[in-house]
Amino acid sequence: MARRVPPPPSVRDEWLRRVEAEYRSATITQHLTLWLMQIGASPDLLRAGLRIAGDEVRHAELSHRAYVAAGGEAPPALVRETLGLRRREDEPLEHDVLRTVVEIFCLGETVAVPLFKELRSGATVPAARRALDRILVDEVRHRDFGWVSLEWLFSLPCAPALRAIVERELPRWLGRIRDHYGRSESTAVSPAERSWGLMAPATYRACVEKAYRRDYLPRFRRLGIDAARAWDGDVCA
Repeated sequence: MARRVPPPPSVRDEWLRRVEAEYRSATITQHLTLWLMQIGASPDLLRAGLRIAGDEVRHAELSHRAYVAAGGEAPPALVRETLGLRRREDEPLEHDVLRTVVEIFCLGETVAVPLFKELRSGATVPAARRALDRILVDEVRHRDFGWVSLEWLFSLPCAPALRAIVERELPRWLGRIRDHYGRSESTAVSPAERSWGLMAPATYRACVEKAYRRDYLPRFRRLGIDAARAWDGDVCA
């Protein structure tokens, strides 16, 4: 029997990072759902938020299995200060709900769909593939939750103030997305890394640009927001 070759350390590092990220997503979604409840969101939105929090816990579990399959043993390093949301006490709660919905869901969960689709396309190791299969299916619903929530927020009496926040802060939010997923043009990724569901930095960048063209631009346009101007003039923070 051929000896199994252990994956490179980058595989374990990446899957452990994903465990940590999924825990963070679960707590943020749980906290956002509480805020939505406090401002009187519809039961459908509340149930969707609670379901997503459960999804993220499942994603963390599957990511941990992939990490262990890759030889990982250390527990995730959970920074408690990042596991939740913070209020701006000088503003209405609706403003903080809006910021979270747009940045985390309309932007973050939307770009996650092409990202995970690409990660999944090269994954052949069973533990990695199982995790990415489930995550990709769920991310589509998470993306849609964000846009439905934004539409609901824009139906509130305070909608003019909420629109003004999006128009003012969207360049900065887009800048964060572009920086988070890298502006690198590096195509360096080994076959072993690819089989475990990793991909090159340049591919992350390409997925962000695809999300902008296919989702951000038309979806914001339908809501009366000019994402093109925000994209061209993004301010990174």
